[in-house]
Amino acid sequence: MKIRPLSRDEVRSIDERAAQELGLSTLVLMENAGRGAAAWLRHRGVGPSSKVWIACGPGNNGGDGGVVARHLDSWGVNVRVVWVARADQFRGDAATQWNILARSGIDQTALDGTDADDLERLAAEVAGSDWVVDGLLGTGLTRPVEGTLQALIAMLNRSGRPILALDLPSGLDADSGQPLGIAIQARATVTFVAPKLGFSAPGAEAYTGEVSVVEIGVPRCLLEPFEAR
Repeated sequence: MKIRPLSRDEVRSIDERAAQELGLSTLVLMENAGRGAAAWLRHRGVGPSSKVWIACGPGNNGGDGGVVARHLDSWGVNVRVVWVARADQFRGDAATQWNILARSGIDQTALDGTDADDLERLAAEVAGSDWVVDGLLGTGLTRPVEGTLQALIAMLNRSGRPILALDLPSGLDADSGQPLGIAIQARATVTFVAPKLGFSAPGAEAYTGEVSVVEIGVPRCLLEPFEAR
């Protein structure tokens, strides 16, 4: 079944109904999303000789990035994960993913702000990577990106490394397709369930790059009202 582009509120409603009405764990959906994104990278040649640098925020988009890291690690890929928050700031499923990675011995760091030296060090790490994965900000963003996240996104855009955005490029408004101050300029976007409404807006492709849809196991009964006609 092909799903039409979804708004921010429609994405939220599907997630909420899956959890509340069907009892479908959000961790299951996150697992399917992250594994699908990791498989996208694998199908494009990422393997044991590759280095992948993953940027994660403290919310669900960051949790998706944590799942990507775990699957790539299991396939022998050299993975580095940078979370833009203190470990005690992680919420819900993102906190679960942080703990799993920590217990698995996967290379990860939690940042509480960055200064010029931090950004220079991170830029050097990114420069040595084959791919960057953007799991910083999700569809819920409605205000301009500021502070550490703004500086990090600017650095990633300057890096010249190919970026895979998870669900949508961080900083891009899901409904309008316009950057909220600044947004990731991705080589490709793996979006979950369906494209987002803003992806078809003029100029949005400069941020999304190639868009691929990954199914994450949402039951058909929840998706039928959004079927493309």
